Amino acid sequence: MSRREIREQIFKILFRAEFYTQEELEDQIRLSAQELEDADAEDAAYIIEKTQDICAHLEEIDGQINAGAEKWKTGRMAKAELAIIRLAVYEMKYEEEIPVSVAINEAVELAKTYGSDRGASFVNGVLARLV
Repeated sequence: MSRREIREQIFKILFRAEFYTQEELEDQIRLSAQELEDADAEDAAYIIEKTQDICAHLEEIDGQINAGAEKWKTGRMAKAELAIIRLAVYEMKYEEEIPVSVAINEAVELAKTYGSDRGASFVNGVLARLV
């Protein structure tokens, strides 16, 4: 899988996790990874690891989003855009090998595909405030 495809799969799992309780989260991550038809074992393991790491840092990530997003706290954001922003913030803050500009660009591209009509500009605006 390409890095973009892996990122898309992580986003899908993060989005899906929004609809489950914290207790169900681990099972949902594993189930989602098992459903990856195009992923080899190494990619699936990477996807699970990154998703779990994002979830482990969720409180910190949400705190950074809430501090930077004027008038838009995470509780008010659309679930797709929130999952995309969380992924991008994680990449910006915890993935040293991913340039910030790449994390933002990839987030905007995901928002164009999965977000609302204004999702891409919203995601770009929130992430620009966090740089």
